[in-house]
Amino acid sequence: MADTSMKNLLFKRTMPARDKAETTTSISRSIAEAEVAAREAKTARLRRLRLAKEAADEEARIATTAAAVKPAKAKARNGR
Repeated sequence: MADTSMKNLLFKRTMPARDKAETTTSISRSIAEAEVAAREAKTARLRRLRLAKEAADEEARIATTAAAVKPAKAKARNGR
């Protein structure tokens, strides 16, 4: 018995290979999931910015077109 206790003191038991593999797998999955979440959040943020810019550009185009059309009609009416 003394021999067994001395053996346990000298040679520390380590985690079995299967436990190490499961730990590594769970850590790598959590890292991958975090990266996916960050990528999806960035994509959603950029999509919102793009849609807002497209809406603003469309409003500016409509305003510019409306402003350009009104004077042309006014000139045509005044020229008659």
